[in-house]
Amino acid sequence: MDFLRPAGWEEALALKAEHPAAVPLAGGTDVMVEINFDHRRPPYLLDLTRIGELNTWEVGEREVRLGASVPYTRIMENLRRELPGLALAAHTVASPQIRNRGGVGGNLGTASPAGDAHPALLAAGAEVEVASVRGSRRIPIDAFYTGVKRNALEPDELIKAIHIAKADGPQQFSKVGTRNAMVIAVCAFGLALHPETRTVRTGIGSAAPTPVRARVAEEFLTAALDEGGFWDNGKTVTPSIARRFAELASGACSPIDDVRGTAAYRRHAVGVMARRTLGWAWEQYRTGDGRTLEGAA
Repeated sequence: MDFLRPAGWEEALALKAEHPAAVPLAGGTDVMVEINFDHRRPPYLLDLTRIGELNTWEVGEREVRLGASVPYTRIMENLRRELPGLALAAHTVASPQIRNRGGVGGNLGTASPAGDAHPALLAAGAEVEVASVRGSRRIPIDAFYTGVKRNALEPDELIKAIHIAKADGPQQFSKVGTRNAMVIAVCAFGLALHPETRTVRTGIGSAAPTPVRARVAEEFLTAALDEGGFWDNGKTVTPSIARRFAELASGACSPIDDVRGTAAYRRHAVGVMARRTLGWAWEQYRTGDGRTLEGAA
């Protein structure tokens, strides 16, 4: 296994074009585990740790451009207001040591359905900026996941940044695991309210072959909130609406039985999380409560 260490972004792209099988290495929190356990033996490792621009972010008028290697800790510390859903998800990632190393780009590159960032990115409607020597492009998050641990990257492409619209309403995230820390999600759920467009988006992790949205549940809730005048009247969402939203979110899953949980349990848990995150987010919207890191499971 050869180790490639570019000094800059253009050199990294050139090396990736020359060695398409090279595996990018940034935080290393997934890749090094696989290598240490001999689950993976790539011919080349492409070390991106010297490329400073991957560790920076920019807050614009409408969106945040998040470098692929920005650690979860930095998201929690600096972007809680702009990206509350992602900050909540970052808070649940492994241990402080892992949060200091790992970043969203690694989650996207691995494309594991259990990746903690995915539900929040889906709910926020993110776009993934990728590049090669041929140029750059932005991939909508809905089109990024193509199969179990597969994504839409071409062999010569690298993830450069993630573009995420600044939150215009409350966002929530919930995760079920066998313990509170250092745990892979049994399942996870993200929810974002978008008052500007009066729409709702969701994200589900570890309950299907890829991270998915509960689109039918979104459509139901969007219509129910509009028809009931909830955006304007500030009333609490009725139990019947919350219950139906949870049922439809559960129905969006296609989970499996594995050592972490059964398919039936995952469907049930997603429904519970959908109902709870809706309650938390709507209470924030209804009361104007800006506290975004409370209520995470």
